[in-house]
Amino acid sequence: MQLLKFFQPLGIILIFNIAFSDAVIFKFSNFVCKSHNESWFIFHNCRLKAVSRERILLNMNGTILYAAHSIQVHIKMWKRANGFKPFLLDSTVDACRFLKSSYDPFAKIVYNIFKDFSNINHTCPYVGPQIVTDFYLRPELLLLPFPSGEFLLSMQWYFYKKPQFDTNVTFIFMEDLLKRN
Repeated sequence: MQLLKFFQPLGIILIFNIAFSDAVIFKFSNFVCKSHNESWFIFHNCRLKAVSRERILLNMNGTILYAAHSIQVHIKMWKRANGFKPFLLDSTVDACRFLKSSYDPFAKIVYNIFKDFSNINHTCPYVGPQIVTDFYLRPELLLLPFPSGEFLLSMQWYFYKKPQFDTNVTFIFMEDLLKRN
């Protein structure tokens, strides 16, 4: 009985987290990739695949043709409100430095959401296939409170300070805490 009283608050938190994740719609709505320099980076596959109403998988396959030792990512978050408007974030991250020690808190959240589905998990240099397979959004990994709505995460990738490619991901985050199963 004493042990049950100790774990009871943890059980309430666990039940709340399960109920919260069931009451959240967190899914992709669009994914666009564009290479600016196909002599350095080529996209082979860049698409979304709907497997159910609640789950949409993102697949991306690209190849870096030459070793890249200097990679920067310009990350910008947009929120849809009569068109997409800038929202909360506009940052440039040194990807090589970040993968050695994750110094940018927002980039860390984005990276933790997709790292399990990708081979982009080592430090520089990057060369060869860069793959993200069957990636789906999981609300339990979103560590910040987030308003409901449609968002665009725009990432511009630079190798040696020259633009190489863009990845733009649009997603929906809607929470309905009154939803009952």
